[in-house]
Amino acid sequence: MRGLYAIVDCDFLAARSCEPLAFLERLLEARPAAIQLRAKSVGARATLDLASRMAALCRDAGTPFFVNDRPDLALLSGSPGVHLGQSDLRLEDVRRLSPELRLGISTHRYDELEQALAEQPSYVAFGPVFATRSKRDPEPVVGLEALARAGARCRQAQVTLVAIGGIDEARAPEVAARADVGAVISALLPPGGLAHVTATARRLHTLLGG
Repeated sequence: MRGLYAIVDCDFLAARSCEPLAFLERLLEARPAAIQLRAKSVGARATLDLASRMAALCRDAGTPFFVNDRPDLALLSGSPGVHLGQSDLRLEDVRRLSPELRLGISTHRYDELEQALAEQPSYVAFGPVFATRSKRDPEPVVGLEALARAGARCRQAQVTLVAIGGIDEARAPEVAARADVGAVISALLPPGGLAHVTATARRLHTLLGG
């Protein structure tokens, strides 16, 4: 992967009266490196339905798709990947459930990064690189210097590094110099609304090295 990792965050979109599937369709027109569904406040049944429909759209577009937190819903929806947090199931347990799932994992410190790399996931996310408003209780900001160190370590381990946290168009070039991919939530939906999502995602994808 290289470029933009676009996160479809249902809570963020609901607060702005933006429908997730319509948002996704415009993102896919920009051909990002990957898409993730993040549905923290949505019930399991509704998340499964949404994930199934999103997985089909991403499959048709040839875009890797990940479900946040829930390997069970990833499997039931036909999604090819799942993104795990530090409090979710361990990678080894998910692999017992389904060896075929592509696995990404969030890390916030070097010890978490090293532990994740030892398990050879599809990618490791590291951050927040900058301050972010997309999470209620974000981890401490790691900064660009720490991101550069994480990038060097991931290249050595031959694992993709996804930078996350506070990334926008102004900061994207600095991120691209240190990480393979940049994960973005809020900067994907500009003040102009849904009509400008595709153009914004294209610029971010290019600025992030895609």
